Amino acid sequence: MPAERAVAFAPGRVNLIGEHTDYNGGLSLPFAITQGVVVQARAAADDWIRAHASDLHEDDAFALRDIAPVDGWRAFVRGAVAELGDAGYAPPGASLLIGGDLPRGAGLSSSAALEVALCLALLALAGERVEALGAGAFAAGERERRERRLEIARLCARVENEWVGAQTGLLDQLASLFGQRDSALRIDFQTLDMELVPLRLGDWRLVVLDSRERHVHAGGGYNERRAECARACELLGVRSLSEALADALPELPEPLLRRARHVLGENERVKAAVQALRDGEMPALGSLLDASHASLRDDFQISTPAVEATVARMRESGAAGARIMGGGFGGCVLGLFAPGARPPRDAIEVRPGPGAHLRES
Repeated sequence: MPAERAVAFAPGRVNLIGEHTDYNGGLSLPFAITQGVVVQARAAADDWIRAHASDLHEDDAFALRDIAPVDGWRAFVRGAVAELGDAGYAPPGASLLIGGDLPRGAGLSSSAALEVALCLALLALAGERVEALGAGAFAAGERERRERRLEIARLCARVENEWVGAQTGLLDQLASLFGQRDSALRIDFQTLDMELVPLRLGDWRLVVLDSRERHVHAGGGYNERRAECARACELLGVRSLSEALADALPELPEPLLRRARHVLGENERVKAAVQALRDGEMPALGSLLDASHASLRDDFQISTPAVEATVARMRESGAAGARIMGGGFGGCVLGLFAPGARPPRDAIEVRPGPGAHLRES
């Protein structure tokens, strides 16, 4: 039944380890965080969408029958409305208020959180309420609930790919939609199999520290890395770099050799991180974060001087491990701190929180 009002929350995410492996058919280990994006939606009497982004103090308005491409945050709103309509979930006219506590462009997946929150709110107005996802939804008999959220994740990825121009994979959307409290999410992007991994930090802390250098997925660096990985696949004759054999990598020219070496190494680091969490070996996890950063810096070449300075600040403060996070070329650095260690004062602590859901309006 269509709703007159709906409030949707979608969390950002931290990718613990497994960076740039999603679109290469590999493994990642993200978790949803407690910070996120909130969309308050109210059905309108006409066929217009009116949206207000409270943090930017900006507005947009467009008719449902005439959705033209635009840039910036407005592209997410228009893309979500258009893609929902194409998928058979045409939302009514609506007023949308967009807010939350997730910083933009800092590597915490504000884009995916916005897409997911928009879709859940607009689906509710269209009479398609998406229920909250509990840990039980990962059981063998709950395939239908998982498939529903996978459909939303793919729809959100189309918004980002086709309306925003960022060729991102599904990692961010899946983390936002499937995250659980006190858990990370091991994702195999060959099969889209997902498994909850306990992430009980105790007195250990995970923090993110902003490099103050904004990154934009639709910019050249991220899309260039995707194109390089695709070219490496062509030369190796594989569908994804995760299928490549390590012995075949020397056949690749630079920088494709480095890109492929990072992907294969990062997949192994994800496996090791899962085992470290299960064994409660947090120092081992810290060493894996350091190794991931070295690979992202040297082989994938997505770091910057501002990011390296931020990593250095983390280590000087006593981090057991630290690495660049997200698409790269700016954004946040993730650090792991042992009990008693003191992160930089401007760092933000992050803990695993619930996945996207509707709130009482």
